[in-house]
Amino acid sequence: MLDTLECGIVLRGSEVKSLRAGKVSLAESYARVKEGEVWLLGCDIAEYVQANQFNHEPRRPRKLLMHRREIQRFASRAFQQGLTLVPLKIYFNRGRAKVLLGICQGRKHHDKREAMKKAEAKREMARAMRRK
Repeated sequence: MLDTLECGIVLRGSEVKSLRAGKVSLAESYARVKEGEVWLLGCDIAEYVQANQFNHEPRRPRKLLMHRREIQRFASRAFQQGLTLVPLKIYFNRGRAKVLLGICQGRKHHDKREAMKKAEAKREMARAMRRK
């Protein structure tokens, strides 16, 4: 994690209701800059059951609200250095939905192998503890 930024998000009514119910998944979601605007892709906000025919599409692209200078500073930095914009959490601030975006650097190949070794060692320790 190199830097974070709070930004707004454009939502429909049924999406807000579903968010308030806590039915959101940020797994595998990311942000991209398209034509000078930042979009949240891959975020899954479950359908709101009571919305019936006025429901929303769960995995549709959602526009993030940022000032132009923030987009230029934050998103262009990510594009130039090969970094990724990752949503860390979605929350409400004074009744408005906000997304905390972070600029993250991916793991190198040797870091991935090291993380896998640590996870395997942790699993082995847990198995040994269960046996005794």
